[in-house]
Amino acid sequence: MKTITAIAFNVSLLASGYGFAAAPMLHASQTISIDASAAAVWKAAKDFDALNTWHPAVAKDAIVEGKNDAVGAVRLLTLQDGGTIKEKLLAFDAAGRSFKYSILEGVLPVSDYTSTFTVKSAGKGKATVTWSGHFRRKNVGDNPGDKENDKTAVDTITNVYQAGLQNLKKVVEAK
Repeated sequence: MKTITAIAFNVSLLASGYGFAAAPMLHASQTISIDASAAAVWKAAKDFDALNTWHPAVAKDAIVEGKNDAVGAVRLLTLQDGGTIKEKLLAFDAAGRSFKYSILEGVLPVSDYTSTFTVKSAGKGKATVTWSGHFRRKNVGDNPGDKENDKTAVDTITNVYQAGLQNLKKVVEAK
């Protein structure tokens, strides 16, 4: 009986692991140079409840659990098209000008998503911002549809990062 239970357990473990093997961990990263000090860029982008002030796809950003910029805070993003994304702050380093967060649920075609946003000085009056993330596609099955595959997941997140960083540059450099 123990042998049958062990075999059944191993088969189920392999089957569940196979789903993840079909959906590899993916990565997207975008970097932009901004003609402003790292302090000015960080000031504009750091608040976990203010993504809507510089990302053109976000209509509203509200903390729904915890305290803004405190690890464990949960924000609810409402997109311009009405979709929502719930995210949790995993790390916040004001001195290092960096924060890390995960997506808990939302409309993006990704799962197991964790992202880091970092602002670094690039000399006097210049900053470099990097936004990167690791994730799987949301449909982890063997045969995802055309709009659910790895390319769609990577392209979507890359476009989110590009649009946000380009608009952040525009907002900060206009000041």
